[in-house]
Amino acid sequence: MLDSAVHQVALVEDPVAAGRRMPREQDAGGPGEPLTWHGLRLETMACMLVLTLRRLGDRFFEAQCQWPRLHPLNERATTVSHHPLIVVESTRQLAMAVQSRHLRPGQDPPLEAVSVNLGLYPGAQPVESGSATRVSTRVMLSDLVLRRGALASFRLTAEYLYAGQRFATCAVGFAAAAPAATGALPVAPGSALLHPAAAAVGAVSDPDVLLARGPQGRLMIVPRDPAHPVLLPGRPADLPALAVLEAGRQAVLLSSGMTARAVAGLCVDLRSPVPVQGAAVDVASDHRGARFVVTAAGRVAATGAVTLPRS
Repeated sequence: MLDSAVHQVALVEDPVAAGRRMPREQDAGGPGEPLTWHGLRLETMACMLVLTLRRLGDRFFEAQCQWPRLHPLNERATTVSHHPLIVVESTRQLAMAVQSRHLRPGQDPPLEAVSVNLGLYPGAQPVESGSATRVSTRVMLSDLVLRRGALASFRLTAEYLYAGQRFATCAVGFAAAAPAATGALPVAPGSALLHPAAAAVGAVSDPDVLLARGPQGRLMIVPRDPAHPVLLPGRPADLPALAVLEAGRQAVLLSSGMTARAVAGLCVDLRSPVPVQGAAVDVASDHRGARFVVTAAGRVAATGAVTLPRS
């Protein structure tokens, strides 16, 4: 099932390609409109990563982000490189702001992330030894689809810069939420679940671990913290795209023995809702890294890939 399900998954071949059509930074006379954590639909102000948003044209924006050194996903060290999922979560927050202010004002519920493609520029990621890193962002909208006059889906591509240098590009596709999954999948009676160590999956601490070894040693998604403030805020019924992507990243790092710093790109596509617990993750090596497939109740629910350096 793994080979047949992932043969069409594309790894991040050129992380800069998505950002080449973006305009150069402009000075339009202000830092942009301030955002609030309520407006971004966050549970607390501590989760807020995007500070301002300014429109530059029909489908272009720029924004300012602030990433705390002590973000829950970051390493606990004096000097840290920010976790790559902080880029993805910032892009999701940008999309929430763009939806509420420009695309679907007053319409609920908001469209949700269904695909992610993240490219990182080796050696360009900012490191932080103080309290937080200020990052500028160029944003572009594309692939807008209308149904009966209402926005049905779109893609938001964000290009991240620090000290004028690009270090990441993230494209996220959004669509209406699919019907909820049936809930957690049952584990065979008497089956012992063994969670890997946090370091083995590129996580900072045990609550960040999303995987466990199930029957016959198969990897399963079983979050150690079902209410993780970043990956599973508010105890969702289904796994958000961010959590599915992180589960795939952890599975690839566990299978390859590589460290978190080796990751140069991530992508995921959701095909159907992924239950919050019990879905299986299979990994296959690829010439650019590895591919992963998430299956639930015997059906492929998501596919993705992780770009790793060539040996």
